[in-house]
Amino acid sequence: MKNKKNHESIWANCLKVIKDNVSLQSFKTWFEPIKPIRFKSDVLTLQVPSHFFYEWLEEHYIDLLKKVIKKEIGPDAKLEYSIVLDRNTSSKKAPYTVNLPTSNKKSLSNSPVTMPLNVSENQIKNPFIIPGLKKVNVESNLNPTYTFDNFVEGDCNRLARSAAFAVANKPGGTAFNPLLLYGGVGLGKTHLAHAIGIGVKNNFPNKIVLYVNAEVFTRQFIDSIKNHTTNDFINFYKLMDVLIIDDVQFFAGKEKTQDAFFHIFNHLHQTGKQIVLTSDKAPVDMKGVEQRLLSRFKWGLSADLQAPGLETRIAILKKKIYGNGIEISEEVLEYLAYGINTNVREMEGALTSIIAQATLNKKAITLELAKKMIDKYVKVSAREVSMDYIHKIVCDYFNLPIELLKSKTRKREVVQARQIAMFFAKKMTKWSLASIGAQCGGKDHATVLHACRTVNNLSETDKQFRGYLEDLEKKLNVN
Repeated sequence: MKNKKNHESIWANCLKVIKDNVSLQSFKTWFEPIKPIRFKSDVLTLQVPSHFFYEWLEEHYIDLLKKVIKKEIGPDAKLEYSIVLDRNTSSKKAPYTVNLPTSNKKSLSNSPVTMPLNVSENQIKNPFIIPGLKKVNVESNLNPTYTFDNFVEGDCNRLARSAAFAVANKPGGTAFNPLLLYGGVGLGKTHLAHAIGIGVKNNFPNKIVLYVNAEVFTRQFIDSIKNHTTNDFINFYKLMDVLIIDDVQFFAGKEKTQDAFFHIFNHLHQTGKQIVLTSDKAPVDMKGVEQRLLSRFKWGLSADLQAPGLETRIAILKKKIYGNGIEISEEVLEYLAYGINTNVREMEGALTSIIAQATLNKKAITLELAKKMIDKYVKVSAREVSMDYIHKIVCDYFNLPIELLKSKTRKREVVQARQIAMFFAKKMTKWSLASIGAQCGGKDHATVLHACRTVNNLSETDKQFRGYLEDLEKKLNVN
């Protein structure tokens, strides 16, 4: 009688702690069905309904079980499972039951599985630094300059930014778990990922946040295999409250790494911890990543970051120069924003080069300097600017709204400006004649050819018109 009272009271006390650390649904599903049946020599025996049930507990709740049982019994506590499989039980009656071969049922029925509970968290090896570090000493690896305050929001990234901000304020408590941020190079995925981590650290100082690139994660896993410390590696990552994996597409083709991450992902998600991922493509487009991982990536929210529009690009540049306490003319900023329209990182790099060149040589930051630096340091050639930039320069020169240039109006001054825009577009870009015409009021390729001939003829006979072209040519840098 005394023994029965002991094992029941021990488990009852454990359940009180467990209930405070898991969701109500998880508690009802995975802990209420457990029956304590024996306690002897520091070994608590729990009866579980199936082998699958036992495996699920081991994969998702073993750390929690270790803590509460050791707290209740002592440091030498051991946990023993008694797995009972009823041959008449079907999966319809018990959703956590799996059908096993008869031979397995026989060998597993009432067979105890003993799990020692003598491994503490402080003994887990930290793959980033050295073994033996306590989890509170985990370095987050966050870049302090990547915050929400200096992230410029626009139509191209509003959903991603809003979701990231929500996660930073309630990690693991939103529908965005996992949060997958995807998009091309230089569009702000890594910036937002770091901003989430910094936001969580500011709002919840005691939470453990870790940012790691998928390539580093893979390298650490390979090292753990070589050093026979794979369990330490996986347990270390299971300690995180917020895990941020950058460039998750790097896992493609690496089956064992994906398997390790799968177990870490399941544990963190099941225990309400936040997972943030970034990728250069959406889950549906990822090749070489296991389906079971891809399906989990879709559990939360996949938010894409697109190439920023003109207004957003200008705002990004203004934010950058404001932070550096530098003044640059609107003309230079617009030239950068028009000339580099797909990669924010590249655009910011060009601005940094311009500022450095002007500072080192004690020169003013002029449009000419900007053109030289872009041509020298950026992949986009200054001699092949965008159609939008051509339209802007021409319209500014003749004091016309861009909408009028793109309209079908036949007013003389608009027609002339439109023809000049077509002329420079043909000279400066690789666009087809049909594409140029479509951007200038929906004209066809024949109209573009006619416009180019007209501009050439006028430049030879009209001095004032030739002056227009020379001025515009300097502004557009087509020499």
